[in-house]
Amino acid sequence: MTFETLGLVPELTRALAEQGYASPTPIQAQAIPLALEGRDLIAGAQTGTGKTAAFSLPLLQRLLTGGRRPAEAGKAPRALVLTPTRELAAQVHDSLRAYGRHLRARTTVIFGGVGMQPQVDSLRRGVDILVATPGRLIDHMQRGTVDLSRIEILVLDEADRMLDMGFLPAMRRILGVLPTRRQTLLFSATFADPVRDLARQFMREPAQVQVAARNSVAATVTHRVHPVDAGRKRELLLELISRDSRRQTLVFARTKHGSDRLARYLEQHGVHCAVIHGNKSQGARTRALADLKSGRATVMVATDIAARGIDIDQLPVVINYELPMVAEDYVHRIGRTGRAGADGQAISLVCAAEAGQLRDIQRLLGRTIDSEVVPGFEPREPLTVQPGADHPGRSRKPAPRHGQRSGTHRGRDSGSRGHGAHAPARKAEGGRRGGVRQAV
Repeated sequence: MTFETLGLVPELTRALAEQGYASPTPIQAQAIPLALEGRDLIAGAQTGTGKTAAFSLPLLQRLLTGGRRPAEAGKAPRALVLTPTRELAAQVHDSLRAYGRHLRARTTVIFGGVGMQPQVDSLRRGVDILVATPGRLIDHMQRGTVDLSRIEILVLDEADRMLDMGFLPAMRRILGVLPTRRQTLLFSATFADPVRDLARQFMREPAQVQVAARNSVAATVTHRVHPVDAGRKRELLLELISRDSRRQTLVFARTKHGSDRLARYLEQHGVHCAVIHGNKSQGARTRALADLKSGRATVMVATDIAARGIDIDQLPVVINYELPMVAEDYVHRIGRTGRAGADGQAISLVCAAEAGQLRDIQRLLGRTIDSEVVPGFEPREPLTVQPGADHPGRSRKPAPRHGQRSGTHRGRDSGSRGHGAHAPARKAEGGRRGGVRQAV
């Protein structure tokens, strides 16, 4: 199968060829024809399988071909792509520009953490496709600097996070001003049943595409648990990193301050670190990613803001210094490795207090993760994971996130405050690969 056989126009296939993309991935092969037909779509696939192109390519074709040229589109955007974080918004914007380079697509991106006026100026000049985070979009709605009355296509990237309880008030507010006659595309690596039920409330007979099992992970990723006492996790992490100090490693911690403390500890022991979390400025976050990609830093310490889209060529290792509170977030964290068929390692340092979280992760995956005690780090309190009552592969209801009360949440997106967006900023997929690329 080729991109041509999917029905894409020459302008798009030419742009893909120029970037080295040879053939569509399974999610692209299934989703693109349905999206080109104008169908609403709920699409799930593992992270790193090309979801961004799966919605970007049909979006560009439907808006900018068939006699509907950019010059006729007016100033108001005709497509809206919503993402949970700044980094993902920037990546999606870059992808749209690259894929649409021969269609003269006018795109712009708006997110928090940077000045409003350049965004206002860009919107005034006119745009076909607007990529945004919810909080900053609502800022523009309140100021009257964005017109959403002509939206023909809505895309929710990482839709499970966009529709969870933290983002829901912002999403309802945005959906309330969009035209009801539109195409809606939802893409994510995970979809809980309540999210699917909620999505159907504002979609029209959506087609569903699921590549691989729901909440599954890449088969090329090796999972391993190292039991360890909580007080010795830092030492064990340093030991694991020191075994191959040149290897790019992404380390997940649970809190912003904990990430900073952990990075300082590693730096004091000679490990060049980058740090990314919600308290970092946009410039600092951008520099941290650049440092890791360039090799100036070999380790990045991050909160779950990085789980949805750090785009690093062939990232070999992800280490969970602390397990996530919600099992589904494990899927997104380790989705940073084992991308596009490459081998990857997902290592978790687990203390006795995290046994319940490990149980939930194993239940979600439908499998037991191999456990190995590192010599010299034998835990004083054994790690005992009791089997849960639920069927394997089915997660229990997520616990409230840090700072979240059950049922309500005063949140923000990654950069804008007080508009019902989700406090622990998240990040989603990118599309580049090392060497000759076979998937977008």
